[in-house]
Amino acid sequence: MAVAAQARPLNVDATIAELRALFGDRVSTAHAVREQHGKDISYHEAHLPDAVVFAESTEEVQQIVQLCARHKTPIIPFGTGTSLEGHISAPNGGISLDVSRMNKVLQVNEADLDVVVQPGVTRKQLNEYLRATGLFFPIDPGADASIGGMTSTRASGTNAVRYGTMRENVLSLQVVTPDGRIMQLGRRSRKSSAGYDLVKLFVGSEGTLGVITEITLRLYGTPESMVAATCAFDSLEGAVNTVIQTIQSGIPVARIELMDTYTVDTVNQYSKLTLPQKNLLLLEFHGTEAGTREQAEMVQAIAAEHGGGDFAWTNQAEERSRMWQARHDAAWAAKAYKPGWGMWATDVCVPISRLAECILETQKDIQANGLYAPIVGHVGDGNFHLTMMVDPNDPTYLPKAEALNDRMVARAQHLGGTCTGEHGVGIGKIKYLYAEHGEAMSLMRAIKKAIDPDNIMNPGKIIGPIN
Repeated sequence: MAVAAQARPLNVDATIAELRALFGDRVSTAHAVREQHGKDISYHEAHLPDAVVFAESTEEVQQIVQLCARHKTPIIPFGTGTSLEGHISAPNGGISLDVSRMNKVLQVNEADLDVVVQPGVTRKQLNEYLRATGLFFPIDPGADASIGGMTSTRASGTNAVRYGTMRENVLSLQVVTPDGRIMQLGRRSRKSSAGYDLVKLFVGSEGTLGVITEITLRLYGTPESMVAATCAFDSLEGAVNTVIQTIQSGIPVARIELMDTYTVDTVNQYSKLTLPQKNLLLLEFHGTEAGTREQAEMVQAIAAEHGGGDFAWTNQAEERSRMWQARHDAAWAAKAYKPGWGMWATDVCVPISRLAECILETQKDIQANGLYAPIVGHVGDGNFHLTMMVDPNDPTYLPKAEALNDRMVARAQHLGGTCTGEHGVGIGKIKYLYAEHGEAMSLMRAIKKAIDPDNIMNPGKIIGPIN
């Protein structure tokens, strides 16, 4: 998509000059670098920052923020750029603050099951580092996202049904506030009643309240046994009802994912697999060998009641990894299936009892409008996604896709759900928040105004303009 023209912020040239004096060639105004930092992987309009600066320590982040605060220059924190709702774009221009070089694991507390990391550490890097300890970090949004970005967007992913989201797994934070102060939020203890929960305020704040510079995370022991399974269904309804009954029965599945027939088709082609060409559930069970076997057998019996067949399971690590990588590649598989088309990924989340209603109505809506939008989902916690592919040669296609997204969100909210289970708000879902939160939006705006009165921290995201 073409880059939108935008006015440059006042004093931005002075800001860039001072940054260059401090950080030299770690400040870039090259178009290619700015473009990388101003456009995410989804179908949102690109807005480029005026410059990119690569920080390597908390103290450098503090210097950058203090300098930008003095000039009232916007700051857009950047991790790996895998967000989906325009979080990293710079609609007001300004400085993209790239923390990807802050990528050290600072402290592993094996006895306490926690770890302290810098924001540029990626989830795969962290688990590789932890491998010898017998511990792992379970949050898996698919992309090899940075821990800072995952914290900022309150990410979740395939393991959330058992291990929760970033909200449940961040113990404490170090942040640099918009006025350049370094603050420690929270403690390593597993619970606290001491004051406002500022950790939870910053988890999911999408860089609008400050820059995260350290994160303390919960860890878990690697299970004795991990078993992955697939089960095929002729109907989407049968697959979703199996999910609902499995969750309501209290079976402790670690992952339970849905791929519709369109997704399975593209994944088979893209990942060179031979999955059954039907609606498919992908599951994983963690525990003892006896426990995982029992869980798999219980889900198999439930699935059979709803028309599930071709139930296959394995405990081979290589096969498990290949299956989950294929699931994570579903969006790229859809993109490869429609070369030259744009990709617009979106999601909603509803109470588990309303999941079938929401998914089936959405499927009818897709078919009625002749759109290509494969359905996938972390359905164990009521969260599902559309990978809407947009034909650039059909001027009617994008408006129809946008209208589909509007109706899906309205449907989810009507059923007691939310406009986004894990993608976050960014610029893509601001318009849905007022219907979802009502008068509470004024409280969010007041918090933003109190912490960031000059609106320099990722302006234009979540709540839009505050002045």
